[in-house]
Amino acid sequence: MSTIIHPQDAKAFGKVGVLFGGRSAEREVSNMSGAGVLAALQSQGIDAHPFDPGVRSLAELAAEKFDRVFIALHGRFGEDGSLQGALELLGIPYTGSGVMASSVGMDKITTKIVWLNAGLPTPRYAVLNAQSDLAATAADLGLPLIVKPPHEGSTIGITKVSEADAFQAAYDTAAALDDSVLAEEFVTGREFTVAILGGGAGARALPVVEIVAPEGNYDYQNKYFTDDTKYFCPAVLPDALTAEMQRIAVEAYRALGCEGWGRVDVLLRERDQQPFLLEVNTSPGMTSHSLVPMAARAEGISYEALCVEILRTARLKMKG
Repeated sequence: MSTIIHPQDAKAFGKVGVLFGGRSAEREVSNMSGAGVLAALQSQGIDAHPFDPGVRSLAELAAEKFDRVFIALHGRFGEDGSLQGALELLGIPYTGSGVMASSVGMDKITTKIVWLNAGLPTPRYAVLNAQSDLAATAADLGLPLIVKPPHEGSTIGITKVSEADAFQAAYDTAAALDDSVLAEEFVTGREFTVAILGGGAGARALPVVEIVAPEGNYDYQNKYFTDDTKYFCPAVLPDALTAEMQRIAVEAYRALGCEGWGRVDVLLRERDQQPFLLEVNTSPGMTSHSLVPMAARAEGISYEALCVEILRTARLKMKG
Protein backbone atom coordinates (compact mmCIF):
# COMPACT_ATOMS: atom_id res chain seq x y z
CA MET A 1 0.00 0.00 0.00
CA SER A 2 1.46 3.38 -0.98
CA THR A 3 2.24 5.82 1.83
CA ILE A 4 0.33 9.08 1.61
CA ILE A 5 1.66 10.80 4.73
CA HIS A 6 5.17 11.46 6.03
CA PRO A 7 6.29 9.25 8.94
CA GLN A 8 6.63 12.36 11.10
CA ASP A 9 2.99 13.25 10.36
CA ALA A 10 1.93 9.71 11.24
CA LYS A 11 3.79 9.96 14.54
CA ALA A 12 2.09 13.27 15.33
CA PHE A 13 -1.29 11.51 15.61
CA GLY A 14 0.02 9.72 18.70
CA LYS A 15 -1.68 6.56 19.93
CA VAL A 16 -4.96 6.16 18.05
CA GLY A 17 -7.90 4.00 19.06
CA VAL A 18 -10.27 2.70 16.38
CA LEU A 19 -13.61 2.11 18.09
CA PHE A 20 -15.77 -0.53 16.46
CA GLY A 21 -18.11 -3.39 17.28
CA GLY A 22 -20.28 -1.94 20.02
CA ARG A 23 -23.68 -3.06 21.29
CA SER A 24 -26.10 -1.97 18.57
CA ALA A 25 -27.99 -4.01 16.00
CA GLU A 26 -25.35 -2.81 13.52
CA ARG A 27 -22.44 -4.50 15.33
CA GLU A 28 -21.65 -6.79 12.38
CA VAL A 29 -21.35 -3.87 9.97
CA SER A 30 -19.31 -1.86 12.49
CA ASN A 31 -16.84 -4.73 12.78
CA MET A 32 -16.32 -4.61 9.02
CA SER A 33 -15.99 -0.80 9.00
CA GLY A 34 -13.53 -0.79 11.88
CA ALA A 35 -11.34 -3.51 10.42
CA GLY A 36 -11.02 -1.49 7.21
CA VAL A 37 -10.22 1.76 9.01
CA LEU A 38 -7.70 0.07 11.31
CA ALA A 39 -5.84 -1.53 8.41
CA ALA A 40 -5.85 1.75 6.45
CA LEU A 41 -4.40 3.78 9.33
CA GLN A 42 -1.80 1.15 10.17
CA SER A 43 -0.75 1.03 6.49
CA GLN A 44 0.18 4.71 6.83
CA GLY A 45 2.43 4.09 9.83
CA ILE A 46 -0.12 5.42 12.34
CA ASP A 47 -0.01 3.78 15.79
CA ALA A 48 -3.62 2.57 15.61
CA HIS A 49 -5.20 -0.04 17.90
CA PRO A 50 -8.64 -1.71 17.95
CA PHE A 51 -11.05 -1.12 20.82
CA ASP A 52 -14.52 -2.65 21.11
CA PRO A 53 -16.72 -0.74 23.60
CA GLY A 54 -19.25 -3.53 23.29
CA VAL A 55 -17.05 -5.87 25.30
CA ARG A 56 -14.65 -3.49 27.07
CA SER A 57 -15.46 -0.82 29.67
CA LEU A 58 -15.01 2.94 29.69
CA ALA A 59 -12.44 2.42 32.45
CA GLU A 60 -10.41 0.30 30.03
CA LEU A 61 -10.82 2.96 27.34
CA ALA A 62 -9.40 5.59 29.71
CA ALA A 63 -6.57 3.26 30.72
CA GLU A 64 -5.47 2.88 27.07
CA LYS A 65 -4.48 6.58 27.08
CA PHE A 66 -5.37 7.15 23.46
CA ASP A 67 -4.39 10.54 22.07
CA ARG A 68 -7.42 10.45 19.77
CA VAL A 69 -9.98 7.94 18.54
CA PHE A 70 -11.63 7.17 15.22
CA ILE A 71 -15.29 6.23 15.77
CA ALA A 72 -16.32 3.43 13.39
CA LEU A 73 -19.40 2.50 15.42
CA HIS A 74 -22.91 2.54 13.96
CA GLY A 75 -26.24 2.87 15.72
CA ARG A 76 -26.97 3.07 19.42
CA PHE A 77 -24.21 3.52 21.99
CA GLY A 78 -21.80 4.69 19.29
CA GLU A 79 -23.51 7.03 16.86
CA ASP A 80 -26.20 8.48 19.15
CA GLY A 81 -24.19 10.89 21.33
CA SER A 82 -23.79 8.60 24.35
CA LEU A 83 -20.21 7.58 23.53
CA GLN A 84 -19.40 11.10 22.37
CA GLY A 85 -20.43 12.39 25.82
CA ALA A 86 -18.21 9.83 27.52
CA LEU A 87 -15.25 10.84 25.34
CA GLU A 88 -15.83 14.50 26.23
CA LEU A 89 -15.75 13.58 29.92
CA LEU A 90 -12.60 11.49 29.43
CA GLY A 91 -10.95 14.26 27.41
CA ILE A 92 -10.25 12.06 24.38
CA PRO A 93 -10.54 13.85 21.01
CA TYR A 94 -12.77 11.94 18.58
CA THR A 95 -13.84 11.95 14.96
CA GLY A 96 -17.26 12.92 13.68
CA SER A 97 -20.08 14.95 15.16
CA GLY A 98 -20.43 16.01 18.77
CA VAL A 99 -22.94 14.97 21.42
CA MET A 100 -25.93 17.03 20.27
CA ALA A 101 -25.57 16.52 16.51
CA SER A 102 -25.01 12.79 17.00
CA SER A 103 -28.06 12.49 19.24
CA VAL A 104 -30.35 14.49 16.97
CA GLY A 105 -29.06 12.80 13.82
CA MET A 106 -29.78 9.38 15.30
CA ASP A 107 -33.40 10.35 15.95
CA LYS A 108 -35.21 10.48 12.61
CA ILE A 109 -38.21 12.27 14.12
CA THR A 110 -36.21 15.11 15.70
CA THR A 111 -34.14 15.35 12.52
CA LYS A 112 -37.32 15.93 10.51
CA ILE A 113 -38.49 18.61 12.93
CA VAL A 114 -35.18 20.48 12.58
CA TRP A 115 -35.18 20.18 8.80
CA LEU A 116 -38.76 21.34 8.41
CA ASN A 117 -38.03 24.30 10.69
CA ALA A 118 -35.10 25.15 8.41
CA GLY A 119 -37.34 25.01 5.34
CA LEU A 120 -35.76 21.84 3.98
CA PRO A 121 -37.83 19.23 2.10
CA THR A 122 -38.54 15.87 3.76
CA PRO A 123 -41.44 13.43 3.27
CA ARG A 124 -44.62 13.91 5.34
CA TYR A 125 -44.77 11.74 8.45
CA ALA A 126 -46.61 10.69 11.59
CA VAL A 127 -45.30 9.55 14.99
CA LEU A 128 -47.08 6.43 16.22
CA ASN A 129 -47.58 4.68 19.54
CA ALA A 130 -49.78 1.83 20.77
CA GLN A 131 -52.84 4.10 20.91
CA SER A 132 -52.47 5.52 17.39
CA ASP A 133 -55.22 5.13 14.81
CA LEU A 134 -53.36 3.33 12.02
CA ALA A 135 -56.28 3.54 9.61
CA ALA A 136 -56.39 7.34 9.99
CA THR A 137 -52.62 7.54 9.49
CA ALA A 138 -52.85 5.47 6.31
CA ALA A 139 -55.66 7.68 5.04
CA ASP A 140 -53.65 10.83 5.74
CA LEU A 141 -50.27 9.74 4.35
CA GLY A 142 -51.63 7.45 1.66
CA LEU A 143 -50.46 3.99 0.68
CA PRO A 144 -47.87 2.73 0.22
CA LEU A 145 -46.03 4.17 3.21
CA ILE A 146 -42.84 3.38 5.10
CA VAL A 147 -42.80 2.30 8.75
CA LYS A 148 -39.53 2.41 10.67
CA PRO A 149 -38.01 2.59 14.18
CA PRO A 150 -36.63 6.16 14.42
CA HIS A 151 -33.44 5.22 16.27
CA GLU A 152 -32.13 2.35 14.12
CA GLY A 153 -29.98 2.44 11.00
CA SER A 154 -29.00 0.12 8.13
CA THR A 155 -32.73 -0.26 7.23
CA ILE A 156 -33.21 -2.45 10.34
CA GLY A 157 -36.90 -2.82 11.25
CA ILE A 158 -38.18 -0.96 8.18
CA THR A 159 -41.30 -2.14 6.32
CA LYS A 160 -42.98 -0.86 3.18
CA VAL A 161 -46.74 -1.07 3.74
CA SER A 162 -48.73 -1.39 0.53
CA GLU A 163 -51.97 -2.78 2.00
CA ALA A 164 -53.85 -1.41 5.03
CA ASP A 165 -54.09 -4.83 6.68
CA ALA A 166 -50.26 -5.07 6.76
CA PHE A 167 -49.86 -1.85 8.76
CA GLN A 168 -50.25 -3.43 12.22
CA ALA A 169 -47.55 -6.04 11.61
CA ALA A 170 -45.19 -3.36 10.31
CA TYR A 171 -45.90 -1.24 13.38
CA ASP A 172 -45.19 -4.22 15.67
CA THR A 173 -41.88 -4.92 13.92
CA ALA A 174 -40.70 -1.34 14.45
CA ALA A 175 -42.14 -1.06 17.97
CA ALA A 176 -40.12 -4.11 19.04
CA LEU A 177 -37.00 -2.02 18.41
CA ASP A 178 -38.09 1.43 19.58
CA ASP A 179 -40.43 3.22 21.99
CA SER A 180 -41.98 5.26 19.18
CA VAL A 181 -42.56 4.44 15.53
CA LEU A 182 -42.23 6.65 12.46
CA ALA A 183 -44.65 6.33 9.55
CA GLU A 184 -43.50 8.18 6.46
CA GLU A 185 -45.05 9.07 3.13
CA PHE A 186 -43.64 6.84 0.40
CA VAL A 187 -41.90 8.89 -2.28
CA THR A 188 -41.72 7.11 -5.63
CA GLY A 189 -38.48 7.86 -7.39
CA ARG A 190 -34.73 7.37 -7.52
CA GLU A 191 -32.54 6.95 -4.41
CA PHE A 192 -29.32 8.88 -3.84
CA THR A 193 -26.85 9.64 -1.10
CA VAL A 194 -24.51 12.59 -0.60
CA ALA A 195 -21.32 12.17 1.43
CA ILE A 196 -20.06 15.26 3.22
CA LEU A 197 -16.67 16.10 4.70
CA GLY A 198 -15.77 18.91 7.10
CA GLY A 199 -18.02 21.11 9.20
CA GLY A 200 -19.63 24.53 9.39
CA ALA A 201 -18.78 26.84 6.51
CA GLY A 202 -16.10 24.36 5.42
CA ALA A 203 -18.51 21.43 4.93
CA ARG A 204 -18.40 20.16 1.35
CA ALA A 205 -20.31 17.56 -0.59
CA LEU A 206 -18.60 14.74 -2.47
CA PRO A 207 -19.97 13.42 -5.80
CA VAL A 208 -23.56 12.16 -5.56
CA VAL A 209 -24.11 8.37 -5.55
CA GLU A 210 -27.23 6.80 -7.05
CA ILE A 211 -28.38 3.50 -5.51
CA VAL A 212 -30.27 1.03 -7.69
CA ALA A 213 -31.31 -1.97 -5.58
CA PRO A 214 -32.97 -5.17 -6.81
CA GLU A 215 -36.71 -4.40 -7.13
CA GLY A 216 -36.01 -1.15 -5.28
CA ASN A 217 -35.33 -3.05 -2.05
CA TYR A 218 -32.21 -1.48 -0.50
CA ASP A 219 -32.36 -3.60 2.65
CA TYR A 220 -29.68 -4.81 5.08
CA GLN A 221 -28.69 -7.77 2.89
CA ASN A 222 -28.49 -5.72 -0.31
CA LYS A 223 -26.54 -2.98 1.46
CA TYR A 224 -23.74 -5.10 2.81
CA PHE A 225 -23.68 -8.68 1.63
CA THR A 226 -24.64 -8.96 -2.04
CA ASP A 227 -23.37 -7.53 -5.31
CA ASP A 228 -26.87 -7.20 -6.75
CA THR A 229 -27.26 -3.53 -5.83
CA LYS A 230 -25.82 -1.16 -8.44
CA TYR A 231 -24.17 2.15 -7.65
CA PHE A 232 -23.52 5.03 -10.03
CA CYS A 233 -21.00 7.64 -8.94
CA PRO A 234 -21.06 10.37 -9.99
CA ALA A 235 -24.81 9.93 -10.44
CA VAL A 236 -26.14 10.66 -13.92
CA LEU A 237 -28.12 13.85 -13.34
CA PRO A 238 -28.38 17.32 -14.89
CA ASP A 239 -25.69 19.58 -13.43
CA ALA A 240 -28.27 21.90 -11.86
CA LEU A 241 -30.04 19.01 -10.12
CA THR A 242 -26.75 17.60 -8.86
CA ALA A 243 -25.84 21.00 -7.42
CA GLU A 244 -29.27 21.36 -5.78
CA MET A 245 -29.06 17.90 -4.23
CA GLN A 246 -25.60 18.67 -2.85
CA ARG A 247 -26.77 22.06 -1.58
CA ILE A 248 -29.73 20.77 0.42
CA ALA A 249 -27.64 17.86 1.76
CA VAL A 250 -24.98 20.24 3.07
CA GLU A 251 -27.67 22.53 4.52
CA ALA A 252 -29.31 19.52 6.20
CA TYR A 253 -25.94 18.48 7.66
CA ARG A 254 -25.21 21.99 8.92
CA ALA A 255 -28.71 22.42 10.35
CA LEU A 256 -28.02 19.53 12.74
CA GLY A 257 -24.55 20.85 13.60
CA CYS A 258 -22.73 17.86 12.09
CA GLU A 259 -19.00 17.89 11.52
CA GLY A 260 -16.07 15.73 10.46
CA TRP A 261 -17.95 13.57 8.01
CA GLY A 262 -21.40 12.20 7.33
CA ARG A 263 -23.85 11.07 4.70
CA VAL A 264 -27.28 12.42 3.81
CA ASP A 265 -29.78 10.16 2.01
CA VAL A 266 -32.03 11.77 -0.60
CA LEU A 267 -35.01 10.62 -2.69
CA LEU A 268 -35.76 12.24 -6.04
CA ARG A 269 -39.51 12.21 -6.67
CA GLU A 270 -40.24 10.80 -10.09
CA ARG A 271 -43.20 12.98 -11.06
CA ASP A 272 -41.54 16.38 -10.60
CA GLN A 273 -37.81 15.75 -9.89
CA GLN A 274 -38.18 17.23 -6.39
CA PRO A 275 -35.48 16.00 -3.95
CA PHE A 276 -36.53 14.98 -0.44
CA LEU A 277 -34.22 14.45 2.53
CA LEU A 278 -34.58 11.09 4.26
CA GLU A 279 -31.98 10.89 7.03
CA VAL A 280 -28.42 11.71 8.03
CA ASN A 281 -25.73 9.25 9.08
CA THR A 282 -23.17 10.84 11.40
CA SER A 283 -20.94 7.73 11.48
CA PRO A 284 -21.38 6.16 8.05
CA GLY A 285 -20.20 2.74 6.98
CA MET A 286 -16.62 2.19 5.88
CA THR A 287 -16.99 -1.33 4.47
CA SER A 288 -16.12 -2.51 0.95
CA HIS A 289 -19.74 -1.76 -0.05
CA SER A 290 -19.93 1.61 1.72
CA LEU A 291 -20.89 4.81 -0.03
CA VAL A 292 -18.65 7.47 1.52
CA PRO A 293 -15.45 5.71 0.32
CA MET A 294 -17.11 5.26 -3.09
CA ALA A 295 -17.87 8.97 -3.36
CA ALA A 296 -14.36 9.84 -2.18
CA ARG A 297 -12.82 7.60 -4.87
CA ALA A 298 -14.85 9.45 -7.51
CA GLU A 299 -13.08 12.61 -6.36
CA GLY A 300 -9.66 10.95 -6.43
CA ILE A 301 -9.42 10.34 -2.66
CA SER A 302 -8.21 6.84 -1.77
CA TYR A 303 -9.67 4.87 1.14
CA GLU A 304 -6.44 5.39 3.10
CA ALA A 305 -6.40 9.13 2.40
CA LEU A 306 -10.06 9.39 3.44
CA CYS A 307 -9.37 7.68 6.77
CA VAL A 308 -6.41 9.96 7.45
CA GLU A 309 -8.42 13.07 6.51
CA ILE A 310 -11.21 12.09 8.89
CA LEU A 311 -8.73 11.29 11.66
CA ARG A 312 -7.18 14.75 11.30
CA THR A 313 -10.53 16.29 12.28
CA ALA A 314 -10.67 14.50 15.64
CA ARG A 315 -11.25 16.98 18.45
CA LEU A 316 -13.17 17.66 21.63
CA LYS A 317 -16.26 19.73 20.79
CA MET A 318 -17.12 21.18 24.20
CA LYS A 319 -15.29 24.31 25.31
CA GLY A 320 -13.43 24.13 28.59
